[in-house]
Amino acid sequence: MRASLLLAALLATTPLIAQAPAIAQQAGEAAPAPVKLTVDSIFGRGAVRSEGLRDSRWGEDGESYLALEDAPKGGQDIVRYRIQDGARTVVVPASALVPQGADKPLAIDGYSWSPDHRLLLIQTNSRPFRRTNALADHWLYDTATRALRKIGGDAAASSVLYASFSPDSRRIAYVHRNNLYVEPVEGGAPVQLTRDGDDYVVNGLADWVYEEEFSLHRAFAWSPDSKRIAFWRFDTRGVGTFFMIKNTAGQYSQPIPLQYPKAGTTNSAVTVGTVDVADGRTSWFELEGDPRQNYVPQLSWAGGADAVFLQQSNRLQNTYKVLLGDPATGAVKPIMVEHDAAWVEANAAPEWLKGGRSFTWLSERDGWRHLYTIDRATGRATLRTPGRFDVIDLLRVDEKAGYAWFIASPDNPTQRYLYRTTLSGAPKVERLTPAGQPGTHSYDIAPGAHWALHTVSRFDAPPVTDMLDLTRQTPLRTLVTNKPLARRIADTGLAPTEFFRVDIGGGTQLDGWLIKPAGFDPAKRYPILFYVYGEPWGQTVADHWQGSQGLWHRMLAQSGYLIASIDPRGTASPRGRDWRKSIYRQVGIQASADYAAAVRKLLADRPYIDPARIGIWGWSGGGAMTQNALFRYPELYKTGIAIAGPTDMRLYDTVYQERYMGLPEDNADGYRNGSPITFADRLQGNLLLIHGTGDDNVHYQNQEQLADRLIRANRQFTMMAYPDRTHGIYEGENTTIHLYTLMTRYLETNLPPGGR
Repeated sequence: MRASLLLAALLATTPLIAQAPAIAQQAGEAAPAPVKLTVDSIFGRGAVRSEGLRDSRWGEDGESYLALEDAPKGGQDIVRYRIQDGARTVVVPASALVPQGADKPLAIDGYSWSPDHRLLLIQTNSRPFRRTNALADHWLYDTATRALRKIGGDAAASSVLYASFSPDSRRIAYVHRNNLYVEPVEGGAPVQLTRDGDDYVVNGLADWVYEEEFSLHRAFAWSPDSKRIAFWRFDTRGVGTFFMIKNTAGQYSQPIPLQYPKAGTTNSAVTVGTVDVADGRTSWFELEGDPRQNYVPQLSWAGGADAVFLQQSNRLQNTYKVLLGDPATGAVKPIMVEHDAAWVEANAAPEWLKGGRSFTWLSERDGWRHLYTIDRATGRATLRTPGRFDVIDLLRVDEKAGYAWFIASPDNPTQRYLYRTTLSGAPKVERLTPAGQPGTHSYDIAPGAHWALHTVSRFDAPPVTDMLDLTRQTPLRTLVTNKPLARRIADTGLAPTEFFRVDIGGGTQLDGWLIKPAGFDPAKRYPILFYVYGEPWGQTVADHWQGSQGLWHRMLAQSGYLIASIDPRGTASPRGRDWRKSIYRQVGIQASADYAAAVRKLLADRPYIDPARIGIWGWSGGGAMTQNALFRYPELYKTGIAIAGPTDMRLYDTVYQERYMGLPEDNADGYRNGSPITFADRLQGNLLLIHGTGDDNVHYQNQEQLADRLIRANRQFTMMAYPDRTHGIYEGENTTIHLYTLMTRYLETNLPPGGR
């Protein structure tokens, strides 16, 4: 989706991890005894981990890639591999990255090259900042002189964010203490470009809700001529302050303030402009409307230094103005307006074509998410991907080659394949992933589109990554096999996972998957545990490797559980606009009804499901859906585990909740009826609530308010608070093992396994 070539993130941490083929049993051999999975063997220190390439990225020539490798004497070497023959060259040895007076090389947390490839900017000593480890020290290494120096002047350790080279390689911009700075690469004092940054005013850096919901981290961009920097300014004064409490650090608790706009409350005042690097003068864009009642999810330079491309949304997020801003005067002019009766998604920065006269755009205007090219002068849209399918990700646009490459799956929304289309003339869409290769395919395409890193996985098969000749769709060599993980799956003794569709009436069919227990006997009845999400942000029924959580599901199946998942209407499945946006203004209501209808249909069609032992669990939105399931359909579900779930929609943030539900004052019934807490007094089954007290996303407040409501209704339940853990509940020694052991024991006690 993004043009970034951070292959490590793509291959090692995304869910599109591929699978090695199951190891075949030789004819005549006795089947080996299944190997029992345990929580410790999945999450412990001795667990088999998924393999992936480490912080690799393409060379500019498209014929090589760079990788980080441990150096023999400590630190990390940056090495280059030539794609054609695999020849290896050390580009920057760890021994060159030892600061004066230090006894060991810098640990490389991240790095970037200057556009002229002479300078290397190294991020090290990183520490957490919200979702990332963006606060860091940055060191500049000159490959010609071998000089190494720290940037940031007198900045305190690990206090610089998002350091970035100018296009002419002469300066570095960064954020320090909520202000923008630039610093010459040849040395000299940093120059402060903004001066009003403080605890409430933030320049060049997103506020919490923009980072979480618009994926905006670095909130500035160099102009192509290196003379200006376009940036966001967030004034968070007036935004409600939420206080998290840290209780594990000493004798007294520590309040942690967070400016967090909850649904229906005040947003930051957001302004965008450009600052002249030479004289520090700022020109603010003249955007219409109250800056607290509109959003600017994206800005970028419009194919040159003469204009800035802006996307401005109203608060409901159903109308997006696409604008061009004059960086010198701040004047703006419209290109087009994108509108939807439900909501509009922000586009990533467009690719500019025809010398900046047109750009790429993704839109659902015809009922499917398609790629268009937009004329800059007139706003006229030209469809480039006609058909009844969704463009899932736009991977690369190469005007010279005349193609755009994208991910789609017209016939099976649980899978992903590579396609390309022409950029001019009559659209010609063609599938590039060869037929007969089911599963989820991801690609990182090299400049020039000759080579690609190709990763393929299936639900029952972990990732395999190869270097692919994209012109022939033939692998050059396999880089990651994950054979130990594939052997672990083969040794479980479980049957292949079944993908199915369930008809819930009215012409609606929902996708699902089912793992059957070891030694499954259809004449018996088994407990079933559903894994749920059910909100617009995600899709659980996908034919790709599910990671450690998928192994835990298999562990439960080995113990005698049916494990299943279903995607109700409204989930982020590539089944068209109407499918996804049917949930508008009724999150939590429609999806929980769809789920209940699907469960009842499965009970009718599959007599091996025990109606007295139906469980459900989920995380985040899935935690809320679990609560809705138990409260709204107590006759159906007997046991649930809800992790970090929003219990009252009014407690979640403005951007997410209002995008899908409208404003609270305009949809009071929807907010009330979609919030699980409204129906807490209906609980009859077993409920385990789990939450991290340091969750800055779905606040621990949600669990406490629900617990209070359940107590008032005299409903028995169980709850676990993980001290100072965030939304992912992973920080600290043994946290993950403790969490999954807790859930396993709760299920064994309250949803007994085994066929009856």
